[in-house]
Amino acid sequence: MIVKNLNEIIGTERDVHGETWNSRRLLLAGENMGFSMHDTLIHAGTETTMCYENHLEAVYTIEGEGEIQVLPDGPTYPIGPGTLYALNENDRHCLRAKTQLRMVCVFNPPVTGREVHNANGAYPAATVAET
Repeated sequence: MIVKNLNEIIGTERDVHGETWNSRRLLLAGENMGFSMHDTLIHAGTETTMCYENHLEAVYTIEGEGEIQVLPDGPTYPIGPGTLYALNENDRHCLRAKTQLRMVCVFNPPVTGREVHNANGAYPAATVAET
């Protein structure tokens, strides 16, 4: 059994900071669950363009208000507590945070730990698992 507490993650190497976000990585590839799970903060007033070419992602919003737009010119959906979106086609998208968003993110395949977005807004393909 794996038991984690967010307070044990904050301030460690599993607390990864990007330009517009902060991803607290609760489960990683090395824990052999077949997915990774992150408690993620998106900073208020920011826009983040992403396209996970190597991963599928599901996101459940638990705090904040914002919107997600499918790029280049797809629909825009409001985001708020209770909203789930799943990027089931490696969708290129822009996440806009009106207020700070707190989200639970699940990745398949799981990330290994220190990934940050590349120039395309993607994480690199998984290689070596870390615990």
